[in-house]
Amino acid sequence: MNMKIAFVGKGGSGKTTLSSLFVRHLAATGAPVVAIDADINQHLGAALGLDEAEAAALPALGDHLPLIKEYLRGTNPRIASAETMIKTTPPGEGSRLLRVREDNPVYDACAREVELDGGAVRLMVTGPFTDADLGVACYHSKTGAVELFLNHLVDGPEEYVVVDMTAGSDSFASGLFTRFDMTFLVAEPTRKGVSVHRQYREYARDFGVVLRVVGNKVQGRDDVDFLRAETGDDLLVTVGHSDWVRAMEKGRPPRFEFLEDANRRALRTLQVAADATYELRDWHRYTRQMAHFHLKNATAWGNERTGADLAAQIDPGFVLGEDVTATA
Repeated sequence: MNMKIAFVGKGGSGKTTLSSLFVRHLAATGAPVVAIDADINQHLGAALGLDEAEAAALPALGDHLPLIKEYLRGTNPRIASAETMIKTTPPGEGSRLLRVREDNPVYDACAREVELDGGAVRLMVTGPFTDADLGVACYHSKTGAVELFLNHLVDGPEEYVVVDMTAGSDSFASGLFTRFDMTFLVAEPTRKGVSVHRQYREYARDFGVVLRVVGNKVQGRDDVDFLRAETGDDLLVTVGHSDWVRAMEKGRPPRFEFLEDANRRALRTLQVAADATYELRDWHRYTRQMAHFHLKNATAWGNERTGADLAAQIDPGFVLGEDVTATA
């Protein structure tokens, strides 16, 4: 199956740890995986085994926006220049599309291969929020590169894109939350932990977003019962203490094959649930949602900032899908 999967949750819930475990699990099955760190706190690289220097050396997507935009617009006549592209600009006839398995200038500039004991994955990061950004930028300007990437991505069979999203409800500050086949919300068995679930359910309701809850830091039946009472049928699986994870957090992870059986079963449950959403994939709806959020952003700030009528970038006859041929 081909899946775009987001891990969301409040800060400290363990979503980065769980997203890294899921990436390791998918890589161990031999599936092609693109992992993206879109959190304001950039820890996915370390969770995948990079040391501090290696993680700091990862190229930031936000630093390569001009290259990304120029490549993606291709020969699309509706986009006059890369400067008039914004984070929600949708593809159209003549746009260059991206594939998980291919080589292209975007991956060359922004992705690095990370070797895992069960395989290898492509890792991309938005880049950290720096002192230079304070007072002049919001973090969504960095995640805009991720949105452009996903808007132009055609993921093929048995391929996965896993995104560690920014914490809390900030994921809903743009249309990025509609770009996923499955959203896993990591929730602790606390009042604060489940409050994020209520927010996500409210925001996602009208957009066909498939949302399942992963209970984390669960210590017993009372925790499970609490999560079930608060999240209902959205609760998919729960995860407890892991000696493997504790060793990983100390920088000394055992081989992935030694992850506890209960946690390996939980990861398989996540994959089965994600794969099951494939039959729900609706490329027409996906493309309409691109246009919806693009028009909202164009009206709110994009037209003024670029000096262009960004509504004209929408190609009414174009539908993104697995049968679309990318421009060379």
